[in-house]
Amino acid sequence: MTPITPTRLVTHAYDTGGARAIQDELFALYAEIYADQLSDPFYSVERFADRFVGHSGRSGFLLVTGRIDDELIGYAYGGPLGAATQWWNGLREEVPPDVVAEDGSRTFALNEIMVKEGWRRRGIARSLHDTLLADRPERRATLLVDPANTAAKAAYLSWGWQLLGHLQPFSDAPIYDALVVDLPLSHRAAG
Repeated sequence: MTPITPTRLVTHAYDTGGARAIQDELFALYAEIYADQLSDPFYSVERFADRFVGHSGRSGFLLVTGRIDDELIGYAYGGPLGAATQWWNGLREEVPPDVVAEDGSRTFALNEIMVKEGWRRRGIARSLHDTLLADRPERRATLLVDPANTAAKAAYLSWGWQLLGHLQPFSDAPIYDALVVDLPLSHRAAG
């Protein structure tokens, strides 16, 4: 396989309507990436589709896809946390209330970022990440990462993200590391 650099990556941004118009393609890529975990109800395509519908219904939702030679190889999406969000409800540590207080414009939640197996470790996830978070009006972003996914966690930490605590978003979900980063991204060191 020819080495691929992010310069050959074509990204495209979609709002809710655009994202839902290509959701079958998004779900197919999810099923390919999570093939080994699909028997776990939390990771099933149906549960992912339900989460996607909820995430994409938020005001300010944004999806960024990455394609090489018209092949969808990855995507990232998220949206602002509303004032009544339940995002922080599963936080395992006690933090000052102002740390998790949301007003609808403070925090952008990066809900998903995924890249096909054969395209990883080529800067593509970083390109999707930076494109998604570029020019966001929020003051910070948050994401959840499986602590067992050491490559992803190391990448996020090298990109300026910091551990806030541990969070279980649903009773049948794993306990994730909850990370935060200040926005805009230009305020952090390149990594």
